[in-house]
Amino acid sequence: MSAFDQRGQKVNYQYNAAGDINFASVQNQADLVNELEKLKSEITKAGNAQVIDVEIVTDVQYQIQKAVDQSQKPEPNKNAILEHLIQAKEVIKNLAKAGGIVTGIMKAIELVQQLF
Repeated sequence: MSAFDQRGQKVNYQYNAAGDINFASVQNQADLVNELEKLKSEITKAGNAQVIDVEIVTDVQYQIQKAVDQSQKPEPNKNAILEHLIQAKEVIKNLAKAGGIVTGIMKAIELVQQLF
């Protein structure tokens, strides 16, 4: 049996630690918007924990908000939503500490392709 000494370790941020973001449960546009809003909140938490630079947080949140805005239109433009989510992913993709967020964005991209 292995024993791990975790004294002195500090966890600043864990992606979706509460498990409230669930792209697998998305059935429609409203569900997608709801999960994207949760993703934006998660990005804020990562920024507050100083895992992600504040400028990157701003850029990613802007792109996700644009995707949300487009998704809420009566006739959303699928390509515009995808472009905003791809831009968000590009801004954050090289940050190892943000891997879970990138995965969330990629799942959102997959869902947009299916829903619209």
